[in-house]
Amino acid sequence: MANETLSEAKRQKLLSALESNWQAEMEGHHTYKTFADRDTELVRARVLRHLAQDELEHAELWAKRIRDLGGPAPVYTGTPGGDADSLASRASDIPTALRRQEIEESRHIAHYGEQIKALGDQPSISILDRVIDDEKEHYRELGSLLRGHYTTSDATHKIDAKAVLEEMLAKRDQGRKQPGDWIGDAIYGVNDGLGAIFGIVSGVSGATAGDSKYVLLAGLSGLIASALSMGSGAYLAAKSKREIYMAELDRERKAIEMNGPEARELLSLYYQVKGLPESDAQKMVQHIATDPEQLLKALASERLGASEETLANPIVSASSGALSTAVGAAIPILPFFFLHGVEAVIAAAVISLVAHFAVGAAKSLITVRSWWSSGTEMTVVGAIEGAVTYGIGILLGGGGL
Repeated sequence: MANETLSEAKRQKLLSALESNWQAEMEGHHTYKTFADRDTELVRARVLRHLAQDELEHAELWAKRIRDLGGPAPVYTGTPGGDADSLASRASDIPTALRRQEIEESRHIAHYGEQIKALGDQPSISILDRVIDDEKEHYRELGSLLRGHYTTSDATHKIDAKAVLEEMLAKRDQGRKQPGDWIGDAIYGVNDGLGAIFGIVSGVSGATAGDSKYVLLAGLSGLIASALSMGSGAYLAAKSKREIYMAELDRERKAIEMNGPEARELLSLYYQVKGLPESDAQKMVQHIATDPEQLLKALASERLGASEETLANPIVSASSGALSTAVGAAIPILPFFFLHGVEAVIAAAVISLVAHFAVGAAKSLITVRSWWSSGTEMTVVGAIEGAVTYGIGILLGGGGL
């Protein structure tokens, strides 16, 4: 027996590595399954379910090898949604979250490649060979999903047209913004307010040697102006997007009324491009077309890349934009309520740079960069901004302006 040739110390080390692999595959299974449940893009959701099933099969391979080695049955210790439950994933749209998974797949491939040399257990190495091949395929599939390329040869054996249709009927009225979308809006609002007012405070501090009266006057005026500007801008942007969408939707409605067969053929082509065979795509379109309003929504979703439910509410956008900007803008001003002169300037600089790092790190929630590099970059930019505006303030103040 394979486990009889292993020393107890080596067996325990091997079991620890295999359980770690099992945990990673189970987390991948729950992650892809949760993304598929949340995704309203139906063909992409079906591919994600296929990836989830592959991860579960990998976990079963590791579980069997653990049993063969006499180890205890592993118990999943992650969250029900896997990495999809993380704050970074909830704050991102599906494509950004999948980009993180693409990076994670490449890390898994590299990690498993290192294990081939380290494990020294032929049955485990055989499993690794299969899993690595599958993970490479997952990496390619995620790349295709991110670029919108669903080739028919890849998709037909993974996508059951009847299941896609049932899922579409279940989800067609559930389009909505991602629950974490407000996090990204808030981060950018805080970022704008912090950057703008830090520059104002630095400049006025340089010109007045940190006179709290003038710094507070300039800072609070800038805070109010920035918050109102951001709020009104967010309101008008959201309102404009909604108006444009409604105008395009009206044009689509008229086009369907004028030439219904052409509209159905166009929707069928969209589904075929995403990987459905022609016959299955046409069956789906025929079923959807029994309800003209749903045909309109489906076609508009494909052509415009949005639905009415996913559009931002202008009032909510204005409120969140103004509030988050005000919060960011208040940070550089706070020390001047309690301190004066050089002490206030130093305190404002320190607290503002710390805030710059925190906001930069928070931006990693909606990007694929590391929190450390993002935070450091933001801090450096803030330091340069503060130094330049402070210097300008000294020059203007020294000139008697």
